[in-house]
Amino acid sequence: IAAMEPKVTCVLVMVFALALSSLAQGEAETCQMEPHQRVNCGHPSITSTECKSNSCCFDSKISGVPWCFYPVAVDEPVEGECQF
Repeated sequence: IAAMEPKVTCVLVMVFALALSSLAQGEAETCQMEPHQRVNCGHPSITSTECKSNSCCFDSKISGVPWCFYPVAVDEPVEGECQF
């Protein structure tokens, strides 16, 4: 029975971590992505200021892709994994 305690504790920690991460969804976002992954967040003549006021990203360095685009969620790595 004593050998199971670390496993049970680890499972509980993982369950709580998943529950907390689902509550925090959408809080960690980034504008760093491949240009082809951009999803348009504005009209063709939108300015940087207008785009950012919509909580979107703006990068006009690359032609042929949206300049105003939605940020993507960041998958934060798990700090420690269970060792069974």
